[in-house]
Amino acid sequence: MLSGRERSRTRVVCKANSLDLLKRSIQHARKHGYLLRPTDRRHISKKRAAELLRINKALARMCKFHEIQTAVNAAGNNGRVVIMPGLYTEPTARKNPTPDHRCDNLREKNDRGESNAVSYKYQYKCPHDQNLIAVMGRAPGKGKDPSEPREDRHGIPNVGPCVRCNLQMQGSGVGPDDVIVDAGNVKSGNHAPIDPVKDVGIRADRADGFVLRNLTVRHAGEHDIYILETDGYLTDRTKTFYAGEYGILTFVEDHGRMQNCEAAGNGDSGVYPGASAPTRDQYRPGDGPRFSQEIRWCDSHHNALGYSGTDGDAVHIHNNHFFDNAEGWSTDVFTAAGHPGFPSRDTVVEHNNFYSNNFNPYVKGSDVEPSVPVPVGAGLWIAGGNRETVRFNRFWDNWRRGTMLFAVPDATVCADQHQAGCDPKKVSTSFNNRFYGNIMGVAPNGATKPNGTDFWWDSMVGNTGNCWYGNIPASGRQITMSPNPLPDCNGGRNPSSSIGTGTAPQNQAELANCLGDIEFDTSTCPWFKTPPKPSG
Repeated sequence: MLSGRERSRTRVVCKANSLDLLKRSIQHARKHGYLLRPTDRRHISKKRAAELLRINKALARMCKFHEIQTAVNAAGNNGRVVIMPGLYTEPTARKNPTPDHRCDNLREKNDRGESNAVSYKYQYKCPHDQNLIAVMGRAPGKGKDPSEPREDRHGIPNVGPCVRCNLQMQGSGVGPDDVIVDAGNVKSGNHAPIDPVKDVGIRADRADGFVLRNLTVRHAGEHDIYILETDGYLTDRTKTFYAGEYGILTFVEDHGRMQNCEAAGNGDSGVYPGASAPTRDQYRPGDGPRFSQEIRWCDSHHNALGYSGTDGDAVHIHNNHFFDNAEGWSTDVFTAAGHPGFPSRDTVVEHNNFYSNNFNPYVKGSDVEPSVPVPVGAGLWIAGGNRETVRFNRFWDNWRRGTMLFAVPDATVCADQHQAGCDPKKVSTSFNNRFYGNIMGVAPNGATKPNGTDFWWDSMVGNTGNCWYGNIPASGRQITMSPNPLPDCNGGRNPSSSIGTGTAPQNQAELANCLGDIEFDTSTCPWFKTPPKPSG
């Protein structure tokens, strides 16, 4: 808990040319506007331009830091770090050795006594082993962490007191392109090669109340922005480019929001809220079930996946654009066995656009190095989710499929893993999912741009309650399905009428050949070849 006596203090980071960069940015934005994200061009008024210049001149007089990390280190609870326009490579953190052997004794050990993952104490003492910028929100606890994961994953064991909670980091430029944090090859700009020097660009760990706003992060070996074990976060007006794994990754979060973001060039996904908190059973009078995280007003493109979320519950994804990825959107339970939150459930996906997800990162010479096997040409899949809702979205020009739904047997997930709720003798996933009110094969301008197949299902024997109804095809066309027909559950009123019968053996065979194909073998799996463009 934070003390009410603690007061915020602003610390300013700048470069020698920050004001010159700002003036150029203002001039360009006044004349041409600026891209908050590819589908959102903004303009600034003469009055706003003058105000920005006045604020930044005052910030320049306050500036005492030239690296972001030194300002973060000086901040405490309720602190604020304002970053003026410029390119920040963080030379002190770059020089820190990786691995940092000062912290070898703080590595966690597996059940054989072998050193394995790094602990929170490791990150706290050696923050620049993996991270270019590290916001460590709490002091380490005095107790000992459990040697094996607990069945009940609520809470953080041995959590220490807040030392840097409610920290705000904000760029002071016109838009997120004015402040750039680069964890790799600066000469690549917003493209490849990444040549990372650190795994993470900005890490916020146990930093409750963290806010990150109005900047760009690029070229981290794993994640450009990484927020974990943090209750309450906001990322706003951020751009992430060309990380080896994820643009923005959050893990075991609650009370979180990503908004106004762009993510491109990532080897796994642009945005990833993993193992989100199970909150949909928490009802509030007048509000209904509570979401743990919200993703809105983002453009995620030219990644292996636009969005990915493994395990976890109750994420609200709305009013985003997922385009030019190999696959637009994924929630799954099989790519990281051992995550809390199995089985995934209660995500709501609505009012988004999924289109032209036909980018093939598996071909030789691709500028994106994929780290996951996904089907090129797919808008969305639910790989082992329950009670997921996909409604009022628009899917067009996805050459393989608009959406996919399939079950993941527990044995695939929990063998030799510590996975609460997992029984290798059962199939616990892909029940009671609903797809309704979606517009299929029609672009916003009314043009007919069909998907390869609109809706695809594995029809796993014993799966129940999955319903497709009220979806809208292009004029003169019909919804395409595999198998055909899919259960409409009497317009969703009778979900018990939907029972998987195994009537799509070709679909199940495809999954068997492709899931887990980490070599991306095109001779056994069709996913890694670009499908032909549908006629029409």
